Amino acid sequence: MSTAHRRIWLCADDYGISPGVSAAIRELIARERINATSVMVASPHFSGEEAAALDTLNSGKKRAAIGLHVTLTAPFSPLSTNFSPLRKGRFLSLNDILRAAIARRLHSEVLVIEIAAQLQAFIDIFGRPPDFVDGHQHVHLFPQIRDAFLKVVAEGAPNAWVRQCGRRHTRGHTLDRKALVLDVLSVAFRRKARRLGIAFDPAFAGTYAFHAKTKFSEIFPRFLPGLPDGALIMCHPGFVDAELEALDSLTTLREQEFAYFSSNAFPHVLAEQGFTLASPSGENASAA
Repeated sequence: MSTAHRRIWLCADDYGISPGVSAAIRELIARERINATSVMVASPHFSGEEAAALDTLNSGKKRAAIGLHVTLTAPFSPLSTNFSPLRKGRFLSLNDILRAAIARRLHSEVLVIEIAAQLQAFIDIFGRPPDFVDGHQHVHLFPQIRDAFLKVVAEGAPNAWVRQCGRRHTRGHTLDRKALVLDVLSVAFRRKARRLGIAFDPAFAGTYAFHAKTKFSEIFPRFLPGLPDGALIMCHPGFVDAELEALDSLTTLREQEFAYFSSNAFPHVLAEQGFTLASPSGENASAA
């Protein structure tokens, strides 16, 4: 491919949430259709076997950056003791923890302990710190949580990069309320990360409405225009299984994403719009 092509990170979230999702992500990495995945160590279905199967794909040639997917929302449970607030032993819902964060009702020390516990679980099972760190449902951008998150990364994984979720610009984009919220939350996140010397992606894409009529093959090409070199696109490929259905509402669309990334249309769209996947060997995301 031409050296003029811009490199992107295509990151599959939620590795470990279920066997079906993990298997789909590994298949796409093996075929070099994605180049990053973030691991949900707080999932009850993540195990040493799942970690080893993922790590094996990087033997000899590094095919994917492997990150930590910090998880602080229901239906998952904390790894640390004495975490609060909880509801029936589980984290609060996304909306409830967002409200608590905005009202600054969360406990900073408790957040630091839990995020550090998840980081340590990753290190214990993989034998090294993550290449990058992000947050399930973007909780790492929320007030209070972002301070604890960045503190843990700076101290426990100083060479990792982190995911900011702001777009480079919004010209030409259709109205996307979720993306607008992430744009706003990412301003303070980038400022604090820069102050701590933590690298982050220069631009983000990948949000869309999860509903039955969605056609991912039509949506993905819209993420690419305007992305700079080093940008990150979030994705959620997977195979639906009973374990996934018990934990998450995002199900059949994962199979749509997997089918698209497995198709001939995907590399054609990348080449047509002047993109290639970044090489995970020794590269970090571009610091903004």
